[in-house]
Amino acid sequence: MYLKTVTAFLLCLITGLLLCKGYQFRDKRMSDNRLVVSEREQYNTIFAIPLPAGYKRKENPINSFAYWLQQVKIKKDVTVYLFNGAKKNNQDAQFAVLDISVGEKNLQQCADAAMRLRAEYLFSQKQFDRISFTDNDGGIYVFKPPYNRPRFDKYLQTVFGMCGTASLSKQMKAVTIKNIQPGDVLVRGGFPGHAVMVMDIAQNNAGEKIYLLAQSYMPAQDIHILKNPLNNASDPWYRLSDAFVIKTPEYSFTKNELKRW
Repeated sequence: MYLKTVTAFLLCLITGLLLCKGYQFRDKRMSDNRLVVSEREQYNTIFAIPLPAGYKRKENPINSFAYWLQQVKIKKDVTVYLFNGAKKNNQDAQFAVLDISVGEKNLQQCADAAMRLRAEYLFSQKQFDRISFTDNDGGIYVFKPPYNRPRFDKYLQTVFGMCGTASLSKQMKAVTIKNIQPGDVLVRGGFPGHAVMVMDIAQNNAGEKIYLLAQSYMPAQDIHILKNPLNNASDPWYRLSDAFVIKTPEYSFTKNELKRW
């Protein structure tokens, strides 16, 4: 009887220890998950993307395009999806994905993403009369009243269908790379050509600049912050240099292809 009692006690003790150990393990794992989520949440906007040591962002006026771009939301999911809900084949180009709808049509591609961001900024500032884009033949597409969201979305669908890299390159003005600003666009006009937007800029005490780039592509897909293929995966910033070619994960530009609205 005594032996049975001791055996039962030992079994209960061992079971309790295992459960306790298991609980501690699960609790640690849940804590680790929270840390992962918390770490991901710190990239909830462009502004939250960390800088390399020694660099600082410039303080931009609250109503400026540069400030607005810094506040663009970022998804927790870093997967890039196409307009039809399928995953993009290449999932190695993006550092983060903007929380902006791609729509359900194959329209919001590279130049369209740049126009979308510019138009969204002007719409948010109620600068409706400045929302205007031109097609390759010089036709002008102006956003007209009523100035509401449904009409704005319909307007953008028209713009995306009629305008592209060739027209955007003509509409924008060339600027020198040393004067790069948020909202500028690296664009090569063509059929198809390509375009990526400068989303943010920082500088160190030596005056050296770095910048972030964002793109959509073909087929229409989520707008995403590009990795820098010359850096490690945790550093998406591009260094401003004298190099003639600017290489992104899926396209290369020259420093002479920078344009401004």
